[in-house]
Parts: sequence; C-alpha cells; structure tokens
Amino acid sequence: MKKLLFIFTFLLFSNSIWASFIYVPMSHDNQKNHLKAYGIVYFSLQSGIKAKWLLNYDGGAFLIENNTLIENECKIRGVSYQVISDAKAQLILQDISSPSKNQEAVTLEKAPKIAVYSPKDKMPWDDAVTMVLTYAEIPFDVIYDEEVLNDKLLLYEWLHLHHEDFTGQYGRFYGAFRTAPWYIDSKMRAEKSAKSLGFTKVSQAKLAVSKKIKDYVIGGGFMFAMCSATDSFDIALAAEGVDIAESMFDGDPSESNYQSKIDFNRTFAFKDFDLVRNPTTYEFSSIDMTRKRRIPKTSDYFSLIEFSAKWDPVPTMLTQNHTQLVKGFMGQTTSFDRQTVKSNVLVMGENRTNREARYIHGTKGKGLFTFYGGHDPEDYTHRVGDPKTELDLHPTSPGYRLILNNVLFPAAKKKKQKT
Repeated sequence: MKKLLFIFTFLLFSNSIWASFIYVPMSHDNQKNHLKAYGIVYFSLQSGIKAKWLLNYDGGAFLIENNTLIENECKIRGVSYQVISDAKAQLILQDISSPSKNQEAVTLEKAPKIAVYSPKDKMPWDDAVTMVLTYAEIPFDVIYDEEVLNDKLLLYEWLHLHHEDFTGQYGRFYGAFRTAPWYIDSKMRAEKSAKSLGFTKVSQAKLAVSKKIKDYVIGGGFMFAMCSATDSFDIALAAEGVDIAESMFDGDPSESNYQSKIDFNRTFAFKDFDLVRNPTTYEFSSIDMTRKRRIPKTSDYFSLIEFSAKWDPVPTMLTQNHTQLVKGFMGQTTSFDRQTVKSNVLVMGENRTNREARYIHGTKGKGLFTFYGGHDPEDYTHRVGDPKTELDLHPTSPGYRLILNNVLFPAAKKKKQKT
C-alpha cells in the first residue's frame, strides 16, 4: 500500500513538473502570422481547450493549455509559438497581476458562434471581415434579411454587418453607376426580396431588419460593423417613419423638410448629423469624413488609445495590437466626425489632427457594438471591381487585427463590474 501511495504521489508530482502551455506571442518581432494566431485560439476554444488573453503583454499574447492537437495546428498554419513550463506560465501571470502593470490575463472560455449579415451572392473579397475570417480559418454563417426577420440572430453571439445600406438607397451608387448592369440587377433583386418579405419598399424592409438587429444587441448580442454599415444603420433607425429616399430609390419623392424629423435618440453612436439630400452624391450624411479630410496617403494613420487593462478590459481587448499607430484606409464611410459621435460612445482609434474617430465602441442595453471606419485595412482606396486583397501578403496587418479582436472578445469570461 505504501508503495502504491508513493507511485501515485510521484505521478502527481511529475505531472505538476511537466505540465506545460502553448505560448503564442503577438509582438511585432515574435509572431510571423498574427491573423492566423486568432484562428488558433478560436480552434482551441472550439476543441474545449481554454486559453488566456494576456492584455498589453507581448502584443496581446495568448496562453493555451498544451495539447498536441493545438501544437500541430500552429505548425500547419504557420503560427509562431513556444511550449513553456507551468512554472514559467505562472511567473508570467504573476508579473501581469502586479498593480503597477497595465496588464491583465483574461480567460477565454467558449468560441462564439458567428454570423455575417450579407447578401448570399456577395464574393468573400467584397468584405474585409468575411475575408479575414476565412483566412484565419474561423467559421461563420452568412445570413440576410429573411433570417434576421425570422429571429435567427438568437442562434449567434456575434454579428457582423457587411457593407450594407440600411436606408434603402442602394449604397448611394446612383450618381456613378445607375446604368451599370450590376447596379440595375442588385436593385431589382432587393425590390423583389422586399416584396417577398411583405414590404412595398426596400427602405421599409431594411428598417425592419435594423430594428431586429437593434433588439438583438439590446438583448445581449455583440455587433460589429464597418464602412457604410455603420452610419447607414444609425440613419435608418433615426429616420423611422420618415421618407428620406428620393423617387429613383423608392418610386416617390422624399418628405419635405425631413431633416427636422430625424430622431437622434434612436441611434447607437451618432447625433446631430445632417443628411445629404442630393441623390447623385456618394454620401449619406455629415457623419462621414471622406469628403472633408485632406490627408495625404503617406501620412494617413490613426492612433489606438490605451485603456486600463484591469479596469476596462473590453476596450483593452478591442485595441490589442503590436503597434499603436495603424495605417488609415478609405471607404464609403472612411471615418466619423467627432462632433457627431455621442458622448457615451468610446473612441478607441482616432486621428486627432483631423478631429476624426476611426474606431468606436459602445453599449446598448445588455449588448455591445463596435463601428470601424473604412473598407479594407490593406487596400487604401478599394473601388468597385478591384481584385481581392491577398492576406498572405499581409499576415501581420494591424488594421485586420482590430477586426479579429472583436471576433474573439465575446469568448472572454464575464467579470463582475468593479466599483
């Protein structure tokens, strides 16, 4: 019996000595594929293996329970990693826990189920989020109006809004592309879809979808949007019950003096904006800075704001990066005029010189939303018909990392609010 007890104790002790972790660095010098590293963490969570996100430590590194399956995936996907002992992992965590360090270790528990709101016929390279999820090998479902209106959003923890026009004005492409076959075809399909869903106008269908998405967030969902899906979503909510679309969009004139009827209390992020009335202008409102900014491409950057990792873990997670300075990029909605951003919305990335917000975050009910200006972080002026971005050429993209931060943060273990 004593011999068996000795062997049992020895095995326990040996297991403690040899217990190890996979350490995934995320700094500029130590990680060769930042984007696929997020996919490794997601894969780990899917496999029932918990991980820790080391905020503000080595570029936002990850610590995963060692498993041959994960180690092999790191090798296959070309992700830099190290196998470290339990003792070394505990030293790292102890160092991070120091009150003098603006760092925190956040436990990631469960891979969030992801939905991308997008027309089913869109190509993956039409949208940066769809593209980077595919590249990072993070699974997602594509849903659209019918699924949203039938309450399928309840199946997902995380929702991305494709570059949609929620106002029913077909992306304001009328001025430049009204005779293009793709524009005519997409308009006809949108009208047919709206009719099949029981609406007489596309704008009515998109408003109903917007309100369902709003309810989803209020109920506890996480929403992420880029480019025109950011401001057009808020405009649609603010213009509920008001016809802001001209006849070429919905068959009848807009309401007179509609600007005075806009209700900013209904929006998520924006206030006091003026709508662009001219239907041939490729712009929705004064929210967007695209037509106001005068920044040369060579000096177009925005800065990420540093938050307290221990007290503000959510914005800290959302801004994890290996650089504080991120290259700017254009879009139909490139950035947000600071004067139109509500005071309760957190600006996480900005160009202070130009008074523009690039990356913002807020709370709505029990849920959270993040708006990111621009179309493609590695295609400065993406235009209709441009070839896809090859992410193999940009595996360390800071701009794309911000998207993947949003994908991963719903997996974080919820903490009680500090007071």
